[in-house]
Amino acid sequence: MVTELPPYQRIPEERSLERLICLYHWDDVDVIGPDVVGILRYQRRKFELGAKTMNKNATQGNTPSELIDSRIMELGDWRGTTLARARELIKQAAPDVVEEWKWNVPVWSHHGIICTGETYKTAFKLTFAKGASLSDPTGLFTSSLEGKVRRAIDFREGGALDEDAFKALIRDAVALNSAK
Repeated sequence: MVTELPPYQRIPEERSLERLICLYHWDDVDVIGPDVVGILRYQRRKFELGAKTMNKNATQGNTPSELIDSRIMELGDWRGTTLARARELIKQAAPDVVEEWKWNVPVWSHHGIICTGETYKTAFKLTFAKGASLSDPTGLFTSSLEGKVRRAIDFREGGALDEDAFKALIRDAVALNSAK
C-alpha cells in the first residue's frame, strides 16, 4: 500500500526526480539505503502516473488551432469566452498571424512571438513578448509594467476591453517583429 509522504520527504519537482533517477540505481539499497529507495520508488510511480494525467487542462487535437479550440471548450466559462474573443481580435488585426501551441498555452506569432495566452483561476492573461517596446497610450497593459521586455494584459471576469486599442496594439507588435 502506498501512503502519502510527509512534505519533507517529497521530491518537489520532476527535474529533481529525473536527476535522482540518473544518479542512483533504484534497487541499490547498499548505496542509498532502504528508506530512500522506497521514497524514490514512490515518487517515480507518482511521477509516471501523473505524467499521464498531469496536464489539468488536457487538450485534444493535432494542430495548434485545434488545441486552442480545445482549450476554449475546456475552460467553459468567462475565461474561455475571453480567450476566444482575444483570438478573434488578434486574427482581425493581423490576418497573417500564426497560431502556435507552446508551453501548453496558445501563442500568436508573426516573424516572432506577438503574445501568449495564459489562463489562471481568476484571470486570463495575454503576455506580449516585446510589450515594453510598444506604445500603450490607452493603458491596456496592466501587468509586468516594471519589466524591461514583456508586458501583459490581465483580464478579470466582467472586465471590458477597448477592442480598437487592442487591435492597434497587435498591429504595433506585428510591425515591431517585422522590423527586425
